[in-house]
Amino acid sequence: MIRTLLRKAIWVPAFAVLTCGGPLYFAQAQTQPGLRLNELEYLEMPGLNVMLAHDFYPESHQGGVGIIQNGLRIGTNGDLRLEPTPGQWQPVPKVGPRVVDRATQTISVRMEYPDPDKNRKGFNPIIYPDLNFAYEVKVRPEGKNFRIIVDLDKPLPEEWIGKVGFNFELFPGILFGKTYYMDQQFGIFPRQLNGPGFYDASKEYQTTPLASGQKLTIVPEDPRQTLTIQNVSGEGLQLIDGRAQHNNGWFVVRSLVKKGASKGAIEWLISPNAIAGWKSEPVVQVSQVGYHPKQQKVAVIELDKTETQRHPVTLFRVNETGGLEKVMETQPKEWGKFLRYHYLQFDFTQVQKPGMYKVKYGAYETSPFQISEQVFKRHVWQPVIETFLPVQMCHMRINDRYKVWHDVCHLDDARMAPLNHNHFDGYLQGPSTLTKYQPGEHVPNLAVGGWHDAGDYDMRVESLADEIRILSLAFEEFKVKYDNTSIDQKLKIAELHRPDGKNDLLQQVEHGALSIVAGYQNLGRLYRGIIEPSLRQYTLLGDASTQTDEVVFDAAKAPNPTPPIGQEGAPDDRWVFTEENPGRELQVASCLAVASRALKGYNDTLSTHCLRIAQELWDRTQEKDKLQRVNAAAELFLSTKDKKYANWLVANTQDITKNISRTGWVIGRTLPLIKDKKYKAAVLAAVQNYKKVVEEQERKTPYGMPYEPDIWGAGWGIQNFGVQQFFLHTSYPEIFPRTYMLHAMNFVLGVHPGSNVSSFASGVGAKSLTTAYGNNRDEWSYIPGGVGSGTALIRPDFPELLHWPYLWQQTEYVIGGGSSDYMFLILAADHLLSK
Repeated sequence: MIRTLLRKAIWVPAFAVLTCGGPLYFAQAQTQPGLRLNELEYLEMPGLNVMLAHDFYPESHQGGVGIIQNGLRIGTNGDLRLEPTPGQWQPVPKVGPRVVDRATQTISVRMEYPDPDKNRKGFNPIIYPDLNFAYEVKVRPEGKNFRIIVDLDKPLPEEWIGKVGFNFELFPGILFGKTYYMDQQFGIFPRQLNGPGFYDASKEYQTTPLASGQKLTIVPEDPRQTLTIQNVSGEGLQLIDGRAQHNNGWFVVRSLVKKGASKGAIEWLISPNAIAGWKSEPVVQVSQVGYHPKQQKVAVIELDKTETQRHPVTLFRVNETGGLEKVMETQPKEWGKFLRYHYLQFDFTQVQKPGMYKVKYGAYETSPFQISEQVFKRHVWQPVIETFLPVQMCHMRINDRYKVWHDVCHLDDARMAPLNHNHFDGYLQGPSTLTKYQPGEHVPNLAVGGWHDAGDYDMRVESLADEIRILSLAFEEFKVKYDNTSIDQKLKIAELHRPDGKNDLLQQVEHGALSIVAGYQNLGRLYRGIIEPSLRQYTLLGDASTQTDEVVFDAAKAPNPTPPIGQEGAPDDRWVFTEENPGRELQVASCLAVASRALKGYNDTLSTHCLRIAQELWDRTQEKDKLQRVNAAAELFLSTKDKKYANWLVANTQDITKNISRTGWVIGRTLPLIKDKKYKAAVLAAVQNYKKVVEEQERKTPYGMPYEPDIWGAGWGIQNFGVQQFFLHTSYPEIFPRTYMLHAMNFVLGVHPGSNVSSFASGVGAKSLTTAYGNNRDEWSYIPGGVGSGTALIRPDFPELLHWPYLWQQTEYVIGGGSSDYMFLILAADHLLSK
């Protein structure tokens, strides 16, 4: 099981208290400093951080007031909200700049409803046109405690009394089975949603609060999590289970704004128990799979930034007859500060003897990993092609021995989307369908091929295109021959772990290409995407075959009244969107050109269609940014050897070389076929300069490659960087080494910030992401071979990878390179190291 960021306290034992888990040691009495503003503008003391408005991502539980207590992010999203337990599409306020007053140590931020920037990409929040108010949230320290104060510019309108309240969300993953007290009430935090419930004035289902009162204490039995919230003003506190409407809800502490209240409308006193002298425990980050003997091997050791003690680091080999044999012991190399930690490095590249190994630093021991020439040949990339991709296949039934991942689905694809429609997942249909089809009309022959995107059941053309691109490149570069799945396009059945004599890689390229080609042939253009029309369908956590009735909707034959979504005869067919987007059209053209090469000799008809469509898109697309055409030019040239594409590259030398970080990896494969010496010289000079940039970025982290943490896990971007580095190394071996690519691979396999040292690739390595954001997330399970986004950043400096299946910015799987980029890296490493 993946652990949350559980960093144990390090302190001098004075006496023990017996708990259900054994003795728990407290510190000797010592003076504990109070909360103070640090240089990053949050309140800090040993064992406690209090942030305000560093993040604004409330839909995914990051924002407002947040607390990190003894190394655990225990709560977040402290802010005024319009619902007791808001979800992804509820209205959020506009956030002003954070203001710090160092004289009073106070942090404040001004907020405003409604958010005038509500139409952020990807979201379409509900608008409340009759609501307009502004307020200020302040956080002020009081020794080891702090106050949250909310001042409204003016009292709420009468009709909003009882609706607006201050919410604070508690992370459930560390609360299940633990206790709370609310005045004289008490209980445990339930693992699943339990009733009773009721309908509120807006006809929304709510659950009865777990408790109500003036003072809440959570987890009094564990000093690491003990925290008290006392309501100083307002209507008292409610402890609410936030999963009544949203499976991904957290526990919510809420108090309503009283009638007539303005200044001091909300005032809470929060008292987290910060363990005296607390320090984060040392962590050793290694690849959870292991290393090739010829590979550079560097373990990264993460320490509390205040830690001054240093231990020797030891490499052990696991003996064949039992026990551990010390192979190497040394003092680790000091690297320095990154994010909130101090880092050391342990280089054991010299060790090449095959076997299983462990690294120990102080009391910390890594999971076992191997050193072997066979390390990347089995159990590492295969789960992507033999489980993850088949499970994501649309329009198919997916059988897996005793299990059916999902039945054949979406056979009623697809109806033309409505005009001038802004879909809640970011799809936009303009004033025209751009096709011969009218809104609501069935577009034939779209119920074929494709993969469900991420944890959702929609299909995005750019995701499908990128997927067939990376699969085709893997086949082209490494001559992959692998068969462990049966795929029957006529019967629409895939059988996992049952070979059928066909190359699984090419069968998956075929599956993705079938959807794109069918869309182009029937619409006369590319589709933008195919997606569910209703939010109830979109949020489905279950068998994809239950999302629609599988019958093409015919308005002329529909029952009257029309059945609701989920019943036979309902207008539940997915919508197909179109758009004018030259950049995306050229992106798809480049991917189809690559696929045409891979499919040649396997499905020649489909290969021909792919190349024809790519050439048509090249000819018809009118872009404003020339760089959007570079990839298509390179791939079409490699596929056709037509000099017009090479001439275009040469004619645009200046733009290409100015943006070599984007273009160098793809055009490198064309250089041997282009005879223009000035072009080659300009490209090589630009690549040399780009290498210096990468070197400078690499020096900023202890991970041997550029890495800038963000609110989303950086795993997918790092994988993509690694793929590009492979082509930079193979195209310009005298300039770019292979090490950057290998470091990117190791990052995904476990060498990344935070105490959750696990492989982002589910089911791969000794420890991996086995609770993830796939379409099976409500089962708290994983799909082998799915690769999560990985360690995210709680701004400004806290890396986090939670054991929680509903955080897409940390553990989501995606189609379009997420897992297949990872597979490419493993194949590339084996290819380069096995030469």
